[in-house]
Amino acid sequence: MFRSFLFCLFIVFLSCYQAFSQQVFEADVIVYGGTSAGVMAAVQAKKMGKSVIIVSPDIHLGGLSSGGLGFTDTGDKSVIGGLAREFYHRLYLHYQQDSAWKWQKKEEYGNKGQGTPAIDGESRTMWIFEPHVAERVFEDFAREFELEIYRDEWLNRESGVEMTDKKISSITTLSGKKYKGKIFIDATYEGDLMASAGVSYHIGRESNETYGETWNGVQVGVFQHKHYFKENISPLVDPEDPTSGLLPEISSEPPGKNGEGDKRLQAYNFRMALSRHPENRVPFEKPANYDPKRYELLARVYSAGWTETFEKYDPIPNLKTDTNNHGPFSTDYIGKNYEYPEANYAERRKMIQEHEEYQKGLMYFLANDPEVPAEVKSEMAQWGLAKDEFQDNGNWPHQIYVREARRMIGSYVMTEHDVLGKIEVPKPVGMGSYSLDSHNVQRFVTKEGFVQNEGDIGVHPEKPYSISLGTLLPKKEECTNLLVPVCVSSSHTAFGSIRMEPVFMILGQSAAAAGILAIENNQAVQDISYESLRKILEDEKQVMKIN
Repeated sequence: MFRSFLFCLFIVFLSCYQAFSQQVFEADVIVYGGTSAGVMAAVQAKKMGKSVIIVSPDIHLGGLSSGGLGFTDTGDKSVIGGLAREFYHRLYLHYQQDSAWKWQKKEEYGNKGQGTPAIDGESRTMWIFEPHVAERVFEDFAREFELEIYRDEWLNRESGVEMTDKKISSITTLSGKKYKGKIFIDATYEGDLMASAGVSYHIGRESNETYGETWNGVQVGVFQHKHYFKENISPLVDPEDPTSGLLPEISSEPPGKNGEGDKRLQAYNFRMALSRHPENRVPFEKPANYDPKRYELLARVYSAGWTETFEKYDPIPNLKTDTNNHGPFSTDYIGKNYEYPEANYAERRKMIQEHEEYQKGLMYFLANDPEVPAEVKSEMAQWGLAKDEFQDNGNWPHQIYVREARRMIGSYVMTEHDVLGKIEVPKPVGMGSYSLDSHNVQRFVTKEGFVQNEGDIGVHPEKPYSISLGTLLPKKEECTNLLVPVCVSSSHTAFGSIRMEPVFMILGQSAAAAGILAIENNQAVQDISYESLRKILEDEKQVMKIN
């Protein structure tokens, strides 16, 4: 009898040891990605009484919203509801405190926003903010809702997704941790979980023929922003010698025919937080492998009379900026990200490092090179990286701006027809309002022998548009318990509008609500009652449709 008891005790101990050594974690909802969409999805799951785990490759929560993109692409703020609006309300409350204004008086802040005042007293929202403040708000959400988060955990993309009967049963990270759930949400900018689960997706631009669009595919000669070469500038190392080769950062490949699809991606960059307060400014250092020849093309742009260097040093509180790409040669590292979506982690890290080196070198060039106009260098002397931002990463943003990577081909594909209001969107779960916005995709040599950029578009919808539930759902024959609120099912042109951080928060919340309905009714996510979902989202003050 005693031996039997010892044997049973040993079996129990062995089972517990195996479970511990395998590090298996279980919840109703597993969110992969600590982006703004991921945090809002997890909060919604907890609000609906379900257990949830965030598995985050990143240490910092919030993605781009806490990674430098503080000058929010709001569009029409009236269609930003639910937890997204709560996020911007909490920012408003922070900036109502005198203690929030360390480097600048509140009354000195210009209140410039993108389509709306930065500090909107009427709606009690703050649309423009510092990165560390945004991260604090995301961490507040995590603490208040007691979110279980595992950070620096990277999906094993080769063998880490276990599926049974078209359902994901678990995911395993490179550290060996296994996460079991009933519903999975891929909230990454890259769509790694979606891809590893065998869900269909697209990379690059579709042809206009694919969905009967106008603004997809190659767009040579289309200039809808200021990010092109207005003057005829030689791409040659020696403009007088046709055999001298091309300057750096110019492709020798032909651009393709207008309207045809390709595998190229709009450019990435880092949204730098710069400061002009002397006590909070870190001078731009000379990178170890700095080569001024990389920026000769910009020197030629200056020689041609360009004067717009500081137009996108958009002000955020405390004498800082959200500095974005602007002009024909700027912080966008054009043509250097085509392989990023499918690259392994080591290859991605190398590309991210190359982007960082390019951009740091550019800032040093602007501040120091003799070919840069004196008035530009004089202004640059007032700027540097913000000392109180990204302090664990040398004051450099921890998140590269992945403007576009994979896009799911799911139950419903949003196209420019939906965004531009030409058709009625079925089963809306949120709204967008920003323009069809793509940054440049390539820099090439024209037939006339000059350098030019291609791919930048900006077509404004006449009014806000609804976003369909089907954009979050894979095809039923591929996976029945996955939702994708970031790499949504859309064409390149439609994604150019959808890809804004407030929209990702909206879709993250709606995706979680849909997933929980599937759990409660033991259904595939494709089979849930839309009317039930609509009621939940209305109660959460999500805006889904306007008349």
